[in-house]
Amino acid sequence: MRLLLVLLPCIALADPAPVVTSVEFQPLAAQARRLIEAADLLGEPFDAAQKQAVLSDDSVEKLQQALDPRVLFVVTINPETRVKVAQGPAKPELVEGGWRQYLLKIINEAGSTAPLAVVSPNARARHNVGKGTPSDLHYKREPKLPDADLWMDVQIYDKQPMKPALSGLAVEYRIIQIYAREAGKREGRFSFNVGQGTQDLGFRSEADVLFASIPAREVTLRVRDENGEPTTAAFTVRDKAERVYPSQARRLAPDFAFHPQVYRADGEKLRLPDGEYTVDFARGPESVPERRVVKVVADTKELAFKVQRWVDPSKTGWWSGDHHIHAAGCAHYTNPTEGVHAPDMARHCRGEDLKVGVNLTWGPCFDYQKQFFSGKDDAVSQWPYLLRYDIEVSGFGSHKSGHLCLLRLRDQMYPGGDSSAHWPTLGLSTLRWAKKQGAITGPAHSGSGLRLPGDELPNYNIPPFDGIGANEYIMDVTHEVEGPAGKPVPAVDFISTVDTAPASELNIWYHTLNAGFRTRISGETDFPCIYGERVGMGRSYVKLDGKLNYDDWCEGIRAGRCYVSDGRAHLMDFKVNDLGVGERGSELRLAAPGKVTLTTRAVAMLEKPHPQPPGSTPPPQRPVWSVERARLGDTSEVAVEVIVNGESVGTQRIAADGGQRDLKFEVPIERSSWVALRILPAAHTNPVFIEVAGKPIRPNKRSIEWCLASVDKCWAQKQRTYAAKEQAEAAAAYEHARQVYRARLAEAD
Repeated sequence: MRLLLVLLPCIALADPAPVVTSVEFQPLAAQARRLIEAADLLGEPFDAAQKQAVLSDDSVEKLQQALDPRVLFVVTINPETRVKVAQGPAKPELVEGGWRQYLLKIINEAGSTAPLAVVSPNARARHNVGKGTPSDLHYKREPKLPDADLWMDVQIYDKQPMKPALSGLAVEYRIIQIYAREAGKREGRFSFNVGQGTQDLGFRSEADVLFASIPAREVTLRVRDENGEPTTAAFTVRDKAERVYPSQARRLAPDFAFHPQVYRADGEKLRLPDGEYTVDFARGPESVPERRVVKVVADTKELAFKVQRWVDPSKTGWWSGDHHIHAAGCAHYTNPTEGVHAPDMARHCRGEDLKVGVNLTWGPCFDYQKQFFSGKDDAVSQWPYLLRYDIEVSGFGSHKSGHLCLLRLRDQMYPGGDSSAHWPTLGLSTLRWAKKQGAITGPAHSGSGLRLPGDELPNYNIPPFDGIGANEYIMDVTHEVEGPAGKPVPAVDFISTVDTAPASELNIWYHTLNAGFRTRISGETDFPCIYGERVGMGRSYVKLDGKLNYDDWCEGIRAGRCYVSDGRAHLMDFKVNDLGVGERGSELRLAAPGKVTLTTRAVAMLEKPHPQPPGSTPPPQRPVWSVERARLGDTSEVAVEVIVNGESVGTQRIAADGGQRDLKFEVPIERSSWVALRILPAAHTNPVFIEVAGKPIRPNKRSIEWCLASVDKCWAQKQRTYAAKEQAEAAAAYEHARQVYRARLAEAD
């Protein structure tokens, strides 16, 4: 009888979870929405019916009844902060070599706001997500378990959108993640606490649960490109319950936990339990996505996939690249700050068919990642897939006045130190140093700080200049600095686009072009900071006559021999008369006003069928550059526009079906102007500059007045960001900009 009294409290019964009514509906509903969001991010989502039930419930009772079927443990914290646990109604099922996720229901009678920790003697690493809570205090009095009993790992998910500490509500839910190393029946013991000494007396803080761990098979993937050659591609694998394989919980590089997809090369493997799966297969935006239902059974050894393409710009010399990706930092892998290494990022670039990936080392990871800089292609490059380390001035130095992308550097360290601590606060000083060594330079995520109401282009309202995009650019663009040959060169070569609002990016660019400057544009993703979905969501397609190499690719950006795109809209071989964009300085000279002929090869691909039928919800706001947002009404067409001095002066509609169209426009040019083409917001060419009768391009006084007013606005916002010892130099740099704009204003039409 005494033995029975000891054992009974350790037995957790799978009873229905108790319903708590002493909680307000609004905060509980808000937490339920976070649970749904977190489950989606972790690749084990609520199904449509469950989501509908949770989101439509209008009482605390119904809300709990909708969530409780997924509860594996009910954790009760009594008024004395003692913690006890009982098994919930969820079916205890795991998968060999993978993670499964369940809910914890926390009945918090104490109103505790401490982190909740889970520990298990069956876990090799005894995870303690609740900071400061001893992870093994409960088991010091037990003998060490044999290795055969160390079959699992366990943790409570406390990253965004969840929170590390409890809310103090009378009831709330958390996500518990459990990993099984083996198949078969396995029993695990779980204990919960909110700090040392909070376990319930009588061992009721423990629960023993018997799991069925489903065996998984090794399946080899055969991955071929459109020519039948071995390649790498993206795979998103979901079972009938919409669970992602391999699980996104605690993924390790080269797989990223914030991705549903993994990147696998020909001959590599996945581990899958027997069952039916939906596999989404693609190789970047230039491929045709394939969705296939497959079954894994006893004799399943291989699954074969072959890439189908709808376009290949590289066949005519247009090489894709993303000049702004990161190996560490931002919301997704800041801990450890070291981040991922070159082989992992190179795999992602190959899997997205991104020919050039530029890994920009920046503040949070600079002192670790700087070791990988070499001033040449990284050793993991496999032509035509090139990976290069360069620098983003971000998180140190002049980043507060606008981040800078420094490409094609020979030396990554600003003189005066060997870390991120000694860089100048005036961006122009960094640009002087970079340009002297032959770098290609421009502001990052340009629209940050330049938001304006509406999408009108051009827009003459003055932006706030309160961000980290092309802010100081309004001053920097007026400066020439010493180049590698000792000759003056523009301080800024390009303005980054495709990762922030198109109107914000393009508006400042259009105005500075109207002021006579010849800055080009380049496409970027800022992976995984602005966009974490994949590398290459923003791209530059650079035209090269010879073999692709990084230095020439960067030179193509400087010369403007490129267009930017989301990868699903293309404006290749843009010419004015017989002058191709980026050739001979992109400069065409006319003796007198007259017509010019614009030509291009345009191609785009919209989803089929129409993802947003008439009357339905409008397309999502992200990504901000997307061919789907360029769709004309409920058609399958997009518009190719002619832009002269920032104004749209002609349009042709094309079917976005993957077919290439040769387009021709006749455009009158009355004064010296710049011309470009765009599919807004999906693709934009660089400009061709047309000088008429030898006059400089100054087509619009209002644009130059906008630039002049913007210099004052930027100085008012950014003066405080410059170090005291750099204040005089900064003031002189801004005054120089004012003088340049005033001189050009006097020359304007």
